[in-house]
Amino acid sequence: MGRIQIAPSILSADFAAMGAAVEKLEACGADLIHCDVMDGTFVPKITFGTDMIAAVRKHTKVPLDVHLMIVRPEEKIEEFAKAGADILTVHAEACGENTARALRAIRGCGMRAGIAVSPDTDEKTIFDSISEADMVLIMSVYPGLGGQKMIERTLEKAKSVARFLEKQGMVRDIEMDGGINEENIAKVKASGVNVIVAGNTVFRSSDMAKTIRLLRDGDEK
Repeated sequence: MGRIQIAPSILSADFAAMGAAVEKLEACGADLIHCDVMDGTFVPKITFGTDMIAAVRKHTKVPLDVHLMIVRPEEKIEEFAKAGADILTVHAEACGENTARALRAIRGCGMRAGIAVSPDTDEKTIFDSISEADMVLIMSVYPGLGGQKMIERTLEKAKSVARFLEKQGMVRDIEMDGGINEENIAKVKASGVNVIVAGNTVFRSSDMAKTIRLLRDGDEK
């Protein structure tokens, strides 16, 4: 497992004060800032696009972990690179047979490439493309809405990916997004996940810095 990183999702932030929210995340020790881009087609909700990413980029030096929940993501790769994304993750369900090509294009634009799978997608369908990725994102809730409870069976998907990577001798980050909190964080880490997306858990905390430390370190260092 790689170094544990906490990536609070700005989907849970106050959109009217996004700059301040991002600055606070950096001050509180966030390792990454997770940006959920939704188009209202691939998922029901619409959130934001490249303009928001570019605006957020001006408020932090923390890497921007941009998760595209959109149709035809391969057509928008260069736009997100120019906006300031450091990591760009696309869904296997959206890319289909173009998944490996999209991942190569992301890396070609100077970003780290991520491949995401939804809860009902067999993780084995992405094994042929993992060599082109830097990170695998396991959705532990259904994409499109915040505040859902973690789907426990997705932990087995993470374990399956971790086993495959170990067998192939590949070192890749494994990210999990959805419903992660202080009560289930130990199980998430035990599944092989090392990048933790936590939106509501961080933003609803009375002490965001302490919550980030607890999720990452398991204590109050």
